[in-house]
Amino acid sequence: MLATAGSAIGLGNIWKLPYMIGVNGGSAFVIIFIASIIFLAIPLMMTEIMLGRRGQKNPLDAMKSLAKEANVSSLWSWVGGMGMLAGVLILSFYSVVGGWVLSYVLSAVQGVFSNISAEQAANNFNNLLAQPLTLLMWHSIFLLMTMVIVARGVSEGLEKANNILIPLLFAILLVLLGYSMSVGDMSAAFTFMFSPDFSKVTSVAILSALGHAFFTLSLGMGAVMVYGSYLGKNESIGQTTLFIAILDTALGLLTGLAIYALVFANQLEPGAGPGLIFQTLPIALGSMPAGNLFATLFFVLVGFAAWTSSISLIEPAVAWVIENTKLSRIMASIILGLTVWLIGVSVVLSFNEWQDIKIAFGLGIFDSLDKLTSTVMLPLGGLLMAIFAGYLMKKQHIAEELGLHGWAFTFWKVTNTIIAPVAVIIVFLNLLGVFEKLF
Repeated sequence: MLATAGSAIGLGNIWKLPYMIGVNGGSAFVIIFIASIIFLAIPLMMTEIMLGRRGQKNPLDAMKSLAKEANVSSLWSWVGGMGMLAGVLILSFYSVVGGWVLSYVLSAVQGVFSNISAEQAANNFNNLLAQPLTLLMWHSIFLLMTMVIVARGVSEGLEKANNILIPLLFAILLVLLGYSMSVGDMSAAFTFMFSPDFSKVTSVAILSALGHAFFTLSLGMGAVMVYGSYLGKNESIGQTTLFIAILDTALGLLTGLAIYALVFANQLEPGAGPGLIFQTLPIALGSMPAGNLFATLFFVLVGFAAWTSSISLIEPAVAWVIENTKLSRIMASIILGLTVWLIGVSVVLSFNEWQDIKIAFGLGIFDSLDKLTSTVMLPLGGLLMAIFAGYLMKKQHIAEELGLHGWAFTFWKVTNTIIAPVAVIIVFLNLLGVFEKLF
């Protein structure tokens, strides 16, 4: 459970969710997001864990055996294969962003953020992006940290790492939350995030909340399916899913409270967007007592969250290589790690030397990889898994794995076969710009 929680808890919680709350109206977004977790993300996560435990293999081979069991086309195996490929591609740019975080940890330790101005904060971030060798170094360090844990395996690497990292994440967060309560404007942050203001509910906020609920739990990329294959038969899929969803959502919302208490105390802009933690928080933390210490703690927190998620991105592909070749886990980790590193080099260069190179629709390498995975591969993978489980698997097999009865099974059935697919299709069409063209 901690391994899967580590997969879910990442930059999406600490970096993305807080800034999405800010740009989508605060409490209106939060309410829709929580509803989306309940009616979209939880049933889809239960489905993916169930498929993994039933298949007992890596995502591609698991879907192949499940398709055979359900007496349907073996082409369904490519649902798992697409998820594995998405994980590799995501890690290639995720590790670059993870490198940014490591760089900011060092900057915080060195006191760079002390009494920093808004202009200096922006210049610091832009200067980091303009230095390919520096970015390459941090990208390499972050990826090496990831592959060392993966090479040690699930019980020796993933579980032991998350047994330490997940509790440590919450410990650091609680320290930061206490700090924000003492020096920040917590009442303003609480009102901004949790006082319902339905006048701010817009179609954009609804679709953004639906999409983020899907992505924050790492659904559709096969990582959850792999962890499902490691889940014991006596473990409850429903309880496991609830534990992970509550842990993941709580961390994101508590981080939002800690951040916005500091933002409002310093009269900063809550809707600052993606630059919220890299440009806004250094200003807030750098101007406060013991700011360097808490800036260090905060970026260490972000770094741990990024690290635990990056491990899950590559694990499905490593599992497939081990199960289909004679390579050891260590050799599989080295080969795939080098592959990801090479793709990541192109991502690093896309911010400076190769910034004029466009791949698709006028987008650079970083944006192209981000759009391909987040707007196409993951939603499509989640949708197909829901359809496979809801319409093609035998009810007896589903009941054996889920262990649900009565209203609980009915809730899963309705949400997985109707609500979740419809919601994912809406998000999918929105992300592809279909609604913009129609309306």
